[in-house]
Amino acid sequence: MLSRAFPRLRTTALAALSALVTVLALAVGIPQAQAAGSLPCDIYAAAGTPCVAAHSLARALYSSYNGSLYQVQRASDGATKDIGLLAAGGYADAAAQDSFCTGTTCIITKIYDQSSRHNDLTVEGAGGAGAADVGAPADALPVTVGGHQVYGLEISAGMGYRDNSTSGVAVNGGAEGMYMVTSGTHVNGSCCFDYGNAETNNKDTGNGHMDAINFGTECWFSPCYGQGPWVQADLENGLFQSDLGYSTNSSNTGTGALPFVTALLKNNGQNHFALKWGNAQSGSLTTTYSGSEPTNASGYSPMHQEGAIVLGTGGDNSNGSIGSFFEGVMTSGIPTDAADNSVQANIVSVGYGGATGATGTLTPGSEISLKATTSCCTSDYIRHQNNSAVISAITSSSSALDKSDATWIVRRGLADASCVSFESRNYPGDFLRHYNYQLLRQPMTGTTQFRQDATFCPTTGKSGTGTSFASYNYPAKFLRHYDYNVYIASDGGSNTWDSATSWTDDVSWVVSAPWAP
Repeated sequence: MLSRAFPRLRTTALAALSALVTVLALAVGIPQAQAAGSLPCDIYAAAGTPCVAAHSLARALYSSYNGSLYQVQRASDGATKDIGLLAAGGYADAAAQDSFCTGTTCIITKIYDQSSRHNDLTVEGAGGAGAADVGAPADALPVTVGGHQVYGLEISAGMGYRDNSTSGVAVNGGAEGMYMVTSGTHVNGSCCFDYGNAETNNKDTGNGHMDAINFGTECWFSPCYGQGPWVQADLENGLFQSDLGYSTNSSNTGTGALPFVTALLKNNGQNHFALKWGNAQSGSLTTTYSGSEPTNASGYSPMHQEGAIVLGTGGDNSNGSIGSFFEGVMTSGIPTDAADNSVQANIVSVGYGGATGATGTLTPGSEISLKATTSCCTSDYIRHQNNSAVISAITSSSSALDKSDATWIVRRGLADASCVSFESRNYPGDFLRHYNYQLLRQPMTGTTQFRQDATFCPTTGKSGTGTSFASYNYPAKFLRHYDYNVYIASDGGSNTWDSATSWTDDVSWVVSAPWAP
């Protein structure tokens, strides 16, 4: 924005049976490593609206797909590697990425289209509203899906992907549908975190020349209700929640801080579009708008799509937004509501953000909580609150939110694999890092500074109990609680939190089982 069929058709009966099996399994709580039978593009094909684009860093979107998901490029020598699947129809081989990128860093340079259309996305070039983008760091968004550690795509400002020479994507009023799995915890109000149909020249060519899902907290047309983030339609020169632009649905207050969100848009290209969203971890889809194309300006009925595909920016490469992307597809024609519901059931079934399967240790992938050992505070744990790290009492009667805020996933050190980093359990892609010596929870940007600030090296507890964690880039400073906030602190120094009083106890932590299930 803004100046501001292929693969393997399944029968309808098979798709319906697969969806029924998935729903029944979810109802009785049967864990599924992979949804039975059909995957999203199988479901849409069986409903007569095949995928013309299917992008994911996490998993296959066809049950028969066994190709590459994405490509990474190594900083040390510029070499590239395609990252594929552990098995056909399965999950990303994240270990191949980890091995290839050991000792250096990698960026994502290409996201492969799993359909036969080969609408692959590469790093976006300059546009009417933004300079050429850069690739996203490949390790910024580790996540568990289907019981496997994989990576998502974490977009910071100045990052984006595009394909201006596509095949099969709707143009000039054609009908299409699209969805993406994103995150409600990594958003902002800048333009424009989009996935979908855009201009082929990276410029704003007028009303109706885009047809893309937008997700963020930007309210283009007032009023918007609640704080967002909202699923909106970027139809060029506006983010639309209705035919009038502004929200006509006062109950649509946004998705809130859900870690995983299904965002869906479908548009017949002539006189009707619809917006839906759902929790990608549970439940069904909610329709927030279904009605006429925009009537507050000309050019939207019919639409004038140009058929490029954009991810992470607006159509003119407006690239101030942030966002997360795990999977998404675009279809030829408007999917039925039944097909959308089956796709949502499949997304839920794979278990985005599920338990890693390991707890209570500093082994990468283990989920932990960190308990204070100072006599004042032995019921207190490190948790995030208003983006800062604090300590507070967590007990069995604490709220589910408090328990999640006090749960961290151990990751290989972002600056040194022999050390560790701590990813938030309920804010995927956000890590503990120090800034001005205070510990914060922030999204991983991929910079050298962030990597160093978010890396901590374990050593025997300074008090003789538990574990102490030295800052990677300030090795004489250790994670310390002081006045209920968390800092990196030395044993004596000019800052109040460097006080020698109880320092050895305050920098010693018990690595315990996680509070969040």
